[in-house]
Amino acid sequence: MPMRQRPATAASLMSSVAAFFAVVLATVPGPSRALAAEPVDPPADVVPFAGISAQEAVKAMAMPPGFAGHVFAAEPDLIQPIAFCLDHRGRVWVAEGVTYPRRHGRPPQEERPPESDLSKPSPGQLKDILGGNDRILILEDTNGDHHFDKKTVFLDHVNLVSGLEVGFGGVWIGAAPYLLFVPVDDWDNPKPAGEPKILLDGWDFTADTHETLNTFGWGPDGWLYGCHGVFCPSFVGKPGTAREDRQRTDCAVWRYHPTRHEFEIFSEGTSNPWGVDYDDHGQFFLEACVIPHFWHMIQGARYERQGGQHFAVSLEEQARCRKSLPKGAPSYLNPFIYDDIKTHGDHVHWAGAKGPHAANARSDAAGGGHAHAGLMVYLGGSWPDEYRNRTVIGNIHGQRLNMDIPERQGSGFVGRHAPDFLNFNDTWSQTLNQLYDQDGSMYIIDWYDKNQCHHTREDGHDRSNGRIYKIVYRNQAVTPIDFAALSDDALVSHVGNPKEFAVRHSRRVLQERAATGKLSTSVAPALREQAAKKQDARVRLRALWALDTIGAADGSLLLGLLKDPDEYVRAWSIQLLCERKNPSDAALAEFARLAREDDSAFVRLYLASGMQRTPVQKRRAILEPLITRAADAADHNLPLMYWFALEPVVGADSSVGLELLGKTRIPLLRQYITRRLASESLMATR
Repeated sequence: MPMRQRPATAASLMSSVAAFFAVVLATVPGPSRALAAEPVDPPADVVPFAGISAQEAVKAMAMPPGFAGHVFAAEPDLIQPIAFCLDHRGRVWVAEGVTYPRRHGRPPQEERPPESDLSKPSPGQLKDILGGNDRILILEDTNGDHHFDKKTVFLDHVNLVSGLEVGFGGVWIGAAPYLLFVPVDDWDNPKPAGEPKILLDGWDFTADTHETLNTFGWGPDGWLYGCHGVFCPSFVGKPGTAREDRQRTDCAVWRYHPTRHEFEIFSEGTSNPWGVDYDDHGQFFLEACVIPHFWHMIQGARYERQGGQHFAVSLEEQARCRKSLPKGAPSYLNPFIYDDIKTHGDHVHWAGAKGPHAANARSDAAGGGHAHAGLMVYLGGSWPDEYRNRTVIGNIHGQRLNMDIPERQGSGFVGRHAPDFLNFNDTWSQTLNQLYDQDGSMYIIDWYDKNQCHHTREDGHDRSNGRIYKIVYRNQAVTPIDFAALSDDALVSHVGNPKEFAVRHSRRVLQERAATGKLSTSVAPALREQAAKKQDARVRLRALWALDTIGAADGSLLLGLLKDPDEYVRAWSIQLLCERKNPSDAALAEFARLAREDDSAFVRLYLASGMQRTPVQKRRAILEPLITRAADAADHNLPLMYWFALEPVVGADSSVGLELLGKTRIPLLRQYITRRLASESLMATR
């Protein structure tokens, strides 16, 4: 794998003037944590099993007392499960990734008349989309014995599936180069109601097919979230979009709005993320491979990359940065990301001093090794309280599920190493994701294969295996419920439910009904009352998110919540006010007040994110009081988050940059402002 490279910048050309700035450019280390390394290689791991049956695999599992494993599905009924989701009835939708690791055929490059519907596949494209060997299945347990007894083939012959989610009347499928939507007919016995619709294309599948768009999930804000790996240089856009108008995408968390049909990069960096989820407060956490595994995902953040250079995360940013790039540099780069946020974990899961790859099969005591896939923040509601908000992370080389505890520190979180939740004790186990259901039990998909590493040989995988396990605590019963069949009032009543499955699916159904004009007028007032009067901040947040998804979180409500006693409520109000990238003057005035007066570093983090979604000329009044807070200089996130928002301000007006240089009390910002001003001076002499 390529080593990480520093971004190329115009300032890097200034060796001739380096001495002039030596006094000002005091070196300030980035906010990182040293990771301890063992002085000698640890002994080889001893794993007792390899290539056993599904029933034997359940017996071999080691997990805490009170938990029991069940075989929900296994070969020959299921093979190569690569992605899955649960629908509003708790049914398991799973994609069999038999086409991997080589996509069949290539998408047709055909001319189409300008008046044609570019989202509707042409005959050639439809043949390409349905030209593989993948299938999407629906598995249902109708008798409550934790094993499926009804199987439906929803879609056959799909090509290189890697992501899957259900909602808004259909199924969302990631199958590079496409993000697809397939409408569903008859939810009792689901089948496609029409041909796939191409929502986005340009997802790269030629460079590395194990890093394509993956692990879809609905966010608290009603967007569809997903991950994308580092060595897949994608240029994403709606069908027919010109290359220069497409969004560069790799090594990122992205989101897509299901009704506005907007695509965005949420945060950029890490390596090969394959798992993202959020906690009770709407905070996203992500796992990654090869580099450290634990990341708190912040809107607008830039993280350490396994390889490659930081790119512009919007077309506006790309247009602004293009004129500052050295001759011959790719037009999508951002040369002003001088440093990036490092791991939020205080540990790694590999042992020894020779890096993650050398430590595989030698890292039992440290957590099993480096190749992670799948992350779930447990909010199921039926496990002991100690598990709530803990992250459960799949570890392929470690044949286990690691558990990390996110702990608040400064503006964000640090991930603490908890004891592993489950060890399969089987070297063939390769779990890819895990989800909790309506009862709080956990499903796990297991690719199950002797080969653990990606390569492009089609004969390199055993196509006969695949499992879904179900982990149940204290014989938790199965309680089927169809959230799509509930009344609006019943859905609103789930806002306070401790079982998050009910909360998320109720919110999504309300959002769907609002989008189709079928929502009762009683819903918004009921949610407003919850958002304003409930003492439990978690319930107020859930009500706020629901109001936003149905289009009822207006400016007056959000402005009032900027004075809420809970920092998470204030922070989320900032994010929602900046959602459309043009906060009102009243909102900006309140942001300036918060920047001056709010004691919460977490609120300041959201202000830094929000400023990246605010017109450049309107940012100064908020950023200036933020960068005068000397205490934030030692925070893990804030100095760089301030810089990501401040850099365009400095670039737009050097006189403003000089003023801010004299006012900031954060040494890193003094260094970066000076560097940015120097690059402007250099470009002026070209």
